Amino acid sequence: MSAHRRIVLIAIVGALVISTSAPLVRLSGVSPATSALFRCAYAVPPMLVLAWLERRRLGPLPFRAMVVAWLAGVVFALDLLFWHHAIDYVGAGLATVLGNLQVFIVAFAAWGLFGERPARRLMVSTPVVFAGVVLISGVFDSAAYGSDPFMGVLAGVATSISYAAFLLLMKAGSARAAGPLAHATVVATLMIAVLSPLFGGADLAPSWPAHGWLLLLALGPQVLGWSLITFSLPRQPAALTALLLLIQPMTTVVLSAVALGERPSPLQLAGCAVIVLGVLYGSRRGSRPHPAGAERDEPAALSSPSGPA
Repeated sequence: MSAHRRIVLIAIVGALVISTSAPLVRLSGVSPATSALFRCAYAVPPMLVLAWLERRRLGPLPFRAMVVAWLAGVVFALDLLFWHHAIDYVGAGLATVLGNLQVFIVAFAAWGLFGERPARRLMVSTPVVFAGVVLISGVFDSAAYGSDPFMGVLAGVATSISYAAFLLLMKAGSARAAGPLAHATVVATLMIAVLSPLFGGADLAPSWPAHGWLLLLALGPQVLGWSLITFSLPRQPAALTALLLLIQPMTTVVLSAVALGERPSPLQLAGCAVIVLGVLYGSRRGSRPHPAGAERDEPAALSSPSGPA
């Protein structure tokens, strides 16, 4: 297996792991601010251990990388607070779809910030994937549901914006995985604690079995899932990572149907198939972005880490 395909596979596995986030949030039965706070707080100890092991192997994390990770932690806190509210408003499946519209923001922001002009395959597959996202959102049928769909859409769009900022900052900071993510997680925990009164408040003593679901949320999606995604971010184009992460809403729709009784319509299932085909096409060799003005697709290759080693 080529290095490019290994990195793509790591990103896909990370996306599959974080696809369990929304169902776990719903299963915990706690308020949005509470689930956002504890998914980060419970993840801090194992992330610090992983960061310490990485530091022993590679040395201290450069100061610039730490600052970027702190900024990433701020926007990640906003991402989680907005997204967990979207889950409460429109359900796990649709909220995850709305929160993953970041692919367009990342693609064009990476073009401007990193000179990563999306290659033709990625440009072609992006609207295809968006069509699948629209189908599974339930716009064209009555399958979409929720306590407040309008507020859910607003929270979902806010999630996408902060999610895109988080991905771009994590890509720009360092080629490492554990150190930057540990710093971002600590800052996100503190920021959520400070901001929680503005988002309905957090319960600092949730009861069992809520604690169990929150612990699983922290160790699975937060630690394992995001460690894999953070590892892949600086090693491939940001737009490609964002596209691969759209596997998450597709999988979440399925998990929500099984665990939460959220039944996708035939159109939503068709949207899942469209997303799979779009992601497979966009991640094939030849998808490497090239500088503006380039006239042909080149063989896929890893992009250089954009931050200090």
